[in-house]
Amino acid sequence: MAGTAGSPMPRRMAPLVLPPNAEGGYTPWKQIRVPRTGLGRSTFPMSETLDICLLSELPPGSSRTVEWEDLEIGVFNCNGELLAIEDRCSHDDGNLAEGEFDPERCTVECPRHGSLFDLHTGKPVTLPAYVPIETFPVRVEDDMIKLEVE
Repeated sequence: MAGTAGSPMPRRMAPLVLPPNAEGGYTPWKQIRVPRTGLGRSTFPMSETLDICLLSELPPGSSRTVEWEDLEIGVFNCNGELLAIEDRCSHDDGNLAEGEFDPERCTVECPRHGSLFDLHTGKPVTLPAYVPIETFPVRVEDDMIKLEVE
């Protein structure tokens, strides 16, 4: 019996402590997924604006991938609404922009295992992914599509 004389005390597992502003969850099969920097957006209020392309070069129903530092970002035109997400499935790091894009529902399907992601929120709509991906603000100025990154 644990805790009685002559028997060892049960080992207590240390609680899982997540870094500040960590996102995601833990399973025995997958490590904790945190933002690229490991820090929340509020830590660095400065952002950078990237010129992507002219609005006419990204018609409704189309998408393109852009690179910024070590990150690839998918920019999608959902029937006139411009949305941008991290181009990496949270389940298995597949390139989402290579998957099937549904401009009516504003979703993209991971080509590797079929998880659907909502382009508005970055949240997975179907399994096997369950951790959201990062989204980025997009705007149009003087007919130029601009992407805000940190």
